[in-house]
Amino acid sequence: MKVQPADSRVAAATPNVGRMYDYFLGGKDNYASDREAAEKIIAIFPRTRELALANRRFLRRAVAYAAEVAGIDQFLDIGSGLPTQENVHEVAQRVAPRARVAYVDQEPIVLSHGQALLATDEQTIMVAGDLRDPGAILAGEEVRGHLDFDRPIAVLLVFVLHFLRDEEDPRGVVRTLMDSMAPGSCLVLSHAESDRRLLPGTSVYDRASSPAVLRSEEEITAFFDGLDLVAPGVSRLGRWRPQDGLHPGDDDLPAWCGVAHKR
Repeated sequence: MKVQPADSRVAAATPNVGRMYDYFLGGKDNYASDREAAEKIIAIFPRTRELALANRRFLRRAVAYAAEVAGIDQFLDIGSGLPTQENVHEVAQRVAPRARVAYVDQEPIVLSHGQALLATDEQTIMVAGDLRDPGAILAGEEVRGHLDFDRPIAVLLVFVLHFLRDEEDPRGVVRTLMDSMAPGSCLVLSHAESDRRLLPGTSVYDRASSPAVLRSEEEITAFFDGLDLVAPGVSRLGRWRPQDGLHPGDDDLPAWCGVAHKR
């Protein structure tokens, strides 16, 4: 699905959570409004960039686990964000060269950049989709044509569920996605915590493209209900299967993550 460019004036006026995250990671695909909002978040929680980078490291470790240990060679990354270094397809294909990846996002800039970068990669696609409507993502012809739903798929929901309000039923979204997966599939999930250090920043997101809904460890753990958690279970970002030791301070960052398999 090719996405038509959005009106640049409209796109630039409202901070976008995906472009703000790109800024936190050191990317350049963002507007002045995104940078201004992101700097407000950094002023509230000075370790925001550390948090984003720690989340990215978790993503890479979880993808490597899925490909190497679990033997999964299909990945559905919803709310994937802007392409950056060490993307899912790059990590997966180092382990499993034939791995197939479907990136899904609703932000026009993400889609246009991703489609351009992946134009020559037949094993990787980027399509439009909204996590709030998982049924439409699962029924999409491009996703259905690219991934084999009769075999295990790793579903990636990395730092995206905290942009869904409770009334949008994020637990129901996860259930819908995982109910459609074959046994042996896995869920890779990370989520910002309801922490006093982050709470003041939610007012910034109230004026952005999506609100930030912070949740407790118990609420985040509930997303894995009915699935078999991989050791060490729901953990701080830096504590999930660290390689070559923890990055300094990673275990104190206000977010939780985990990987779990469908029976």
